[in-house]
Amino acid sequence: MTNWKPAGYSSASPYLMVADAEATMAFADQTFQAERLRVHYRDDGGILHAEFRIDDTVIMMGEVAEAQPAHVHVYVRDAETCFAKAVASNGTIVQEMKRSGDGDYRGGVADPNGIVWWISQQEEGI
Repeated sequence: MTNWKPAGYSSASPYLMVADAEATMAFADQTFQAERLRVHYRDDGGILHAEFRIDDTVIMMGEVAEAQPAHVHVYVRDAETCFAKAVASNGTIVQEMKRSGDGDYRGGVADPNGIVWWISQQEEGI
């Protein structure tokens, strides 16, 4: 029984501090087909807390006046296609896709809030 955390959640989740939570959720949906889980609004209509799931990972975030820089690494089945979706979803290329020498094929794209998403596909067993 796991009554100390929501069913289907891991014990640790990235928590992003962004200026526009809706922009990051839309980016994640368009890029990774993220599943929205919970959104809690402040009285002024802003987002106090939001959660979405990418594959087996829940990512949480809150809106703040001054966003905090963050990086999130995501393994995907098809890095080329996902990278193209990220760019098409108002993403800004931080690093083109390349073989990094550690067995991964990886590239970086910043979402509209400046969160850098490292899109990666493992090519060599570790």
